[in-house]
Amino acid sequence: MRIALLSYRSKPHCGGQGVYIRHLSRELEALGHSVEVFSGQPYPDLDGDVRLTKVPSLDLYREPDPFRVPKLREFRDRIDVEEFLTMCAAGFPEPKTFSSRVARLLAERVDDFDVVHDNQVLGYGMLAIEELGLPLVTTIHHPITFDRRIDLAQTRNPWRKLTLSRWYGFLRMQGRVARRARRIMTPSETSKRDIAKDFGVDPARMEVVLLGVDDTFVPPTAPRVAGRIMAMASADAPMKGIATLLEAFAKLRTERDVELILVTQPKPGGRTEQLIDKLSITDSVRFVNGISDPELCELMGSAEIACVPSLYEGFSLPTAELMACATPLIVSRAGAIPEVVGPDGYCADLVTPGDVGELEAALAALLDDPERRARYGANGRRRVEELFSWRAVAAKVAAVYEETIADYRAERAGRGAKPKGKETARADR
Repeated sequence: MRIALLSYRSKPHCGGQGVYIRHLSRELEALGHSVEVFSGQPYPDLDGDVRLTKVPSLDLYREPDPFRVPKLREFRDRIDVEEFLTMCAAGFPEPKTFSSRVARLLAERVDDFDVVHDNQVLGYGMLAIEELGLPLVTTIHHPITFDRRIDLAQTRNPWRKLTLSRWYGFLRMQGRVARRARRIMTPSETSKRDIAKDFGVDPARMEVVLLGVDDTFVPPTAPRVAGRIMAMASADAPMKGIATLLEAFAKLRTERDVELILVTQPKPGGRTEQLIDKLSITDSVRFVNGISDPELCELMGSAEIACVPSLYEGFSLPTAELMACATPLIVSRAGAIPEVVGPDGYCADLVTPGDVGELEAALAALLDDPERRARYGANGRRRVEELFSWRAVAAKVAAVYEETIADYRAERAGRGAKPKGKETARADR
């Protein structure tokens, strides 16, 4: 098959969606399919023969100057104007403007693809793609409605609440597009349930396809560092539960020689840095970001314990990657995390999200129990080997593509519509 894979921002260090794009595209190519990724900034890291078509935005949120004011010469068309004005009104424009740009590009290349895969863009432009003659498959990792609820619940400033509500305004669009999507893939039963509830999507149009773990992530050969605790957060946001971990760690630090490594990029002067200063643990907390997968694997393998304190996750790739490294875990009983780790006490201790005292007690108990840590690590590695393979994910995704193409063509034939692309395009190419 010839596949167009769409993602409005795809750099792996931006979060799980970038990891998804990189590994899924590589494994689809390995299965003999042809994949072309269409992405806005920050652009993805791709492997092998996967092609990249850049769909440049104004890149309004780039580092080190987020929320920047572009120069007049940077504006190319009305979509750029819309993007800038939406940002000025405290909205987040990228899903909508990327979808408009990529739909315009695909209109000129209908004959080049058999199927289009939307990686949670859910912009209005997606609705135009099937009218072009291209069947569309959609991935929703989890509904961002959960991010909005958690952000608003943890914000006391009325003005900040207003701007946050405006920022998440794109969710109305995403819900409308999701309800009209032909076929939706999602990585967990939890996400499937929450998409149905929050976006009003018929569960019959959704299919759970687990995510994979790259072969880079393996158990360590060197000894783990005594007292080292680590956590990962793709974004410095309340939903990741880092504040709960920091408070638990601060209490633990008064009695033990421990260190905390956070794989994230904190907002300068933001709530995470402020809390670390307030708790007087600056000398015991280290931030790491922008490292390669082999470096990340080495770091994961160096920790005695890893913690996933999130208040919600639609899957949690970092959890599965830590399991692949045989790192014992303490995780929140939140979202799809229990689906990833299995029963409580198999490869992780499950704790109540947001409960500082329970997390501190779990950390202390696991630090004192090397036998249990070893058992958790071995069980986690075994579970990854049994369930989380990117090659298996790609095969399941390809099967969804084939079913969607057949359904789309049957529907158009029933309506008497002729595809605008080449009628000889074959789903098994």
